[in-house]
Amino acid sequence: MSYLELRHLQTHFTQSSGSFFSPKKNIIRAVDDVSLSIEKGEILGLVGESGCGKSTLSRTIMQLIPATAGEVILDGESLTQLSHDQVRRRRLDFQMVFQDPYASLNPRMTIFSTLEEALRQRHPQLTKEATYEKIIALMETVGLDPAVMKKYPHEFSGGQRQRIAIARALAPEPKLIIADEPVSALDVSIQSQILNLLRSLREQLQLTMIFISHDLGVVRYIADRIAVMYQGKIVEYGEAETVFHHPQHDYTKRLLASIPQLPSAVA
Repeated sequence: MSYLELRHLQTHFTQSSGSFFSPKKNIIRAVDDVSLSIEKGEILGLVGESGCGKSTLSRTIMQLIPATAGEVILDGESLTQLSHDQVRRRRLDFQMVFQDPYASLNPRMTIFSTLEEALRQRHPQLTKEATYEKIIALMETVGLDPAVMKKYPHEFSGGQRQRIAIARALAPEPKLIIADEPVSALDVSIQSQILNLLRSLREQLQLTMIFISHDLGVVRYIADRIAVMYQGKIVEYGEAETVFHHPQHDYTKRLLASIPQLPSAVA
């Protein structure tokens, strides 16, 4: 069995329209019958334009949004069958990195407090000394100087804040990381640093990852396999290089055509 399996997953929303006297209800199929499997230690790239349903899919996997139908099976256990309290305990094994690290970090908490809170989810009995040592190790793992652990999020650059968000996601010692557009708000040079960090963490910590992006070029760089999402469905799925060089679906071809190309040198 794969480490993570999505079986005919659906997430639908109801939207009201029409007038008071003749109301109508429209069904928005944000995630529409998605089936995927991810092997342990693999990075799956989930790519699609804004509004295609990829963020809703990630939040459904995280059990932040309830599935309308289907199953999310993590390491042999169906998350969709668990109670709210059981999901909270199980969530230590799967964590999320969001697009905007500043919005996801508490501006009133120092980096030390942020990481300490995340650490104690897994290790509530840690001594102060052990907590301090683990926080130092976490910050070094993501390329941050431990000397700045008493600072607040607003005192860091965007790239540094994303490293903090990654450290917080790693603190409970998860097996699965879902990274939702983690580099789209960063400068190109910083993007490459974060991508290299994520690849290094996968090898170092034996992590399984879902990396979400609208940029097929970025996904190709980091992913082992790619799933292309369009209007709530997976329309293409395969090895990264195969999808990139031999796309089958017209939508994938359009995504590839949208990747910026440098102009040819003038002779």
